[in-house]
Amino acid sequence: MGDSFHLSTADLAALAFFLVAWVLHTLAADGRLVSRVSLTTAMNAQREAWMRTMAEREIRIVDTAIMSGLQQGTAFFASSSLIALGGCFALLGASDQVLAVLSDLPFGETASRAAFQIKVFGLVLILAFSFFKFGWAYRLFNYCSILIGAVPIPHGEASRNPVTETAVWRAARMNMLAGKHFNSGLRGVFFSIGYLGWFIDPMVFVLSTLLLLAVLVRRQFFSAARQAVIGQPPGPSAGPGKSRSIRPDSQ
Repeated sequence: MGDSFHLSTADLAALAFFLVAWVLHTLAADGRLVSRVSLTTAMNAQREAWMRTMAEREIRIVDTAIMSGLQQGTAFFASSSLIALGGCFALLGASDQVLAVLSDLPFGETASRAAFQIKVFGLVLILAFSFFKFGWAYRLFNYCSILIGAVPIPHGEASRNPVTETAVWRAARMNMLAGKHFNSGLRGVFFSIGYLGWFIDPMVFVLSTLLLLAVLVRRQFFSAARQAVIGQPPGPSAGPGKSRSIRPDSQ
């Protein structure tokens, strides 16, 4: 069956492994597969805390500056995805030259022109997916800016009334949704790096996917950045150089 798609059985198996790894990592990062708190989940709690702190400020220049930075970063990755998409179409025009280079690699296999083009189209799909995720995240961050402006200015107990609480919830929810789509786009960019191994050999594709997955899992669940978000400074009961971590069930 693989030959009918100009791809070998090994190619299809490696591609299936790649897609499964992507889906499993997405579920784990979103907190739907493992009980350990991920960096993404911990940052969502901080997004909500930010919106609640914002609601108590009369002057929200710092909040608008943060939103501007988030939008600029999202726009940068969206533009980069478009540039990479253009590179993929240029790659299709230089298929013969690229195949000649790949055939000279000691651990690569000789692929047909049709198989190579199918792989390039797969890379195009990944980058297009990332671009649309970044584009939607940019729009959601814009909506979040509007919702921040809709949060009433606090005056005494006004910051605790139901209207303000609803406005804060909306802004926080929109911010988390924007962050979710931004992370999805960024994850697509990361996995596109592992996808490049497929142009060399199916086994290299599997190894590059495993290496990328190991890096992403470490950053989400075992990195210093995660500890910085969920950790606490040393207290009287903590020894020198030690920190107390918030338990996962407290997030």
